[in-house]
Amino acid sequence: MKYDDDVKKRLKRVEGQIRGVLKMMEEEQDCKDVVSQISAVRSAADKAIAYIVAVNLEQCILEEMEAGRDSSKMVKQAVELLVKSR
Repeated sequence: MKYDDDVKKRLKRVEGQIRGVLKMMEEEQDCKDVVSQISAVRSAADKAIAYIVAVNLEQCILEEMEAGRDSSKMVKQAVELLVKSR
């Protein structure tokens, strides 16, 4: 799979959020605020995972259809991957 600029930007944003959380910890900011930001990081990572799986699934389904094969196995694998990532 070729990873496009959109997913790379998403992960760079997550990287920035992590740096921000570490800075908050170094500044001994309130626990509630730190946890809130970590939750935002988790949400952003989950969205990146979903995006990667969705784009890959779309490519795989198109390839399977072009080859005249059933794509249901690919869909099942994608769902399992999403469930496992949670």
